[in-house]
Amino acid sequence: MFGLSNLVSLIVSAFIILPVVLFLREMSYLIVSGMFGVIKPRITIGSGPRVIKFGIIDIRKYYHFYSWFSYDDLKNNSKLAYILIYSSPIIFNLTIALLINALIANGVLDDYKVFWDRFVFYVFYFMLFDVIPMFTINGKPNNGMIIYEMIRYGKRVDYNPESFLPTTSEMEKQHKEFMKKMEEIKKEREEEDCD
Repeated sequence: MFGLSNLVSLIVSAFIILPVVLFLREMSYLIVSGMFGVIKPRITIGSGPRVIKFGIIDIRKYYHFYSWFSYDDLKNNSKLAYILIYSSPIIFNLTIALLINALIANGVLDDYKVFWDRFVFYVFYFMLFDVIPMFTINGKPNNGMIIYEMIRYGKRVDYNPESFLPTTSEMEKQHKEFMKKMEEIKKEREEEDCD
């Protein structure tokens, strides 16, 4: 039966654990791409309007739903560089999950075992959807498919002219246009109600 303790666990999972896992996942891209001379990297956590921005980290209102890493270019545009960048969240997540599991197994994290179990669950969840080559709902490849295509064809993009990772400025522009349309609809409805 779903009780109050389950509700608290759900809230902690959705608003604390999931965003932390997303942030660590995106940081793995940044760390590895830095080794290959990333140019103008950006990490966006969440969607919707911007709440705050710290240098290259952009935190959005709905911070627990979506995140992405984008950049303008790499100084080292090699096949190996792209494979390592796109496999970095898989390797990083696996390392974190194995480390936390080892700490739980050795009794180091016994005080907060439920929290850490859920943390490991989300880490494996994202890792699973990164490893299996597939296309996402928007028709773009996930990391597994990007790696597969790079190994098989040696090309970063051969059938999709759009960037795999949306830039922060593009997403900001799209969001502003959407909000402008919503305001227009709201005004139209208010005018109709007044008549």
